[in-house]
Amino acid sequence: MMPPFFKRSKRKKKNPNEETNQNKTNASVYESIDVSLSANLDIIRKRTGNSPDVVFRELKIGRNPEVPIAIVYLEGLSDHKTINDFLIESIMQSKTLQEELAQQDVFEIMKKQVIALGTVTVIHDWNELFSSLMSGQAIIFIDGKGAALCTSTKGGEKRSIEEPSSQVTIRGPRDGFTESIQVNISLVRRRIQNPDLWVESMKIGKVTKTTVSFMYINGIAKDEIVEEVRTRLKRINIDSILESGYIEQLIEDQTLTTFPTTYNTERPDTVAGNLLEGRIAIFVDGTPFVLLVPALFIQFFQSVEDYYGRFDISTALRFLRILMFIISIIAPAVYIAATTFHQEMIPTPLIIAIAAQREAVPFPAFVEALIMEVAFEILREAGIRMPRAVGSAISVVGALVVGQAAVEAGIVSAAMVIIVAITAIANFATPSMAMAISARLIRFLYMVAAATFGFYGVILAMIFQTVHLCSLRSFGVPYMSPLAPMIPSDNDDTIVRVPWWAFRTRPKLMTGENSIREGKNQKPKPPKNRGMVNTQQKEKGDSDDR
Repeated sequence: MMPPFFKRSKRKKKNPNEETNQNKTNASVYESIDVSLSANLDIIRKRTGNSPDVVFRELKIGRNPEVPIAIVYLEGLSDHKTINDFLIESIMQSKTLQEELAQQDVFEIMKKQVIALGTVTVIHDWNELFSSLMSGQAIIFIDGKGAALCTSTKGGEKRSIEEPSSQVTIRGPRDGFTESIQVNISLVRRRIQNPDLWVESMKIGKVTKTTVSFMYINGIAKDEIVEEVRTRLKRINIDSILESGYIEQLIEDQTLTTFPTTYNTERPDTVAGNLLEGRIAIFVDGTPFVLLVPALFIQFFQSVEDYYGRFDISTALRFLRILMFIISIIAPAVYIAATTFHQEMIPTPLIIAIAAQREAVPFPAFVEALIMEVAFEILREAGIRMPRAVGSAISVVGALVVGQAAVEAGIVSAAMVIIVAITAIANFATPSMAMAISARLIRFLYMVAAATFGFYGVILAMIFQTVHLCSLRSFGVPYMSPLAPMIPSDNDDTIVRVPWWAFRTRPKLMTGENSIREGKNQKPKPPKNRGMVNTQQKEKGDSDDR
């Protein structure tokens, strides 16, 4: 029997015990800091691949004998001025360090009498040392000491605080979050100067070691929700976290839905207002977008400007936003259903005009709407991806040119162009971009339902959507609350926004022990009525005449 021509090559399986032993061996090499300065510096050079941005500054302290030391930091992440003024200069000019080095512990001398920085800690472990070094801290090694000093020297170039571009308001603060997590937390603390504003931080990402912090007000936030946020964040096991969208997708309750169950914002005042309602803010280092949980459906139609203006105007604007959201979802579907199945519901002069326009169109209403919607989505995406100087021009001019050319070519009717334009404008009226994108996707499902069953399909799709929304949860809180389940006391800030003097309590499902927002009898009461003021002015005028 001849041997087979093709032989399957057997892969050599790695012994898990061998791999574990190898990891243990590598860990044992860097388990503790060596007493030799040169050996420690060689370990850092080898571990970082001799990267040029790792700076080694070697000095000598003491007189008889001289002891070599080294300061190691990352260029770009550490503040050069802080290192030069408070580390190098302080160490070289310290008389105490030169004279009493042999009599006292050098670490204690440097911590208490030499280094004028806020945080100075002693490190004995290499993992902790590399974590501090990569975050921008400066590390001080001393020859003959099996430990190192970690000093707070974080700095480098940062983007300045600017007005957020995604949530623009006419009235309100103009500052927005940046990519620095320390700056973002401080912006919120400026607005809530309370010791009960607690922050917990952790490192997530086996490779990136990204700092993630969540903030809440102790006593206002419900303990069960705080513990759930803490548990979900600690459960994340991933190699990288580059933006808050990573966290959002890893902690949400429901993944098979287009509706967002976490709220993101660039505005510190929005975060402060939601913290005062019992929500929890999640900060991710490297992104200006902060997550807020739990998120409710009605929250995505509220703007921070609603709370800065009068309640009647804010209520009218909320009604308008919800109406625009409904139009952005069902407008093309209603047109398809009416022109395909239910012509009797359209006034006779209008249906004659539409029929005359569609006489030369070779496609049914569904294909016509699909062509226009896809074309408009392409133009909108192209306008976003193009440079800012030409992006808006491409989207506007492209829509006009393509729409006019399509009508003249007989591909689509003029009425369909109007419907698509109204739908796009209504979609832009949604304050939250996440909810607006969700509406863009759901719109196509409504179009398919309308093309299949007419208005019955539209109503059926609305019923399915309502049931789906009522089934969603955001960290255990019903997504449609306080509308479903109905909580009458929490409906003062849903579709209708009551005046500030009527905001008595916080939302029940998200608030802990401190559920009272304001005291009683906060309604404005003028001290004097108009008649008394007029009487006093008249008496004063008579006395002046005398």
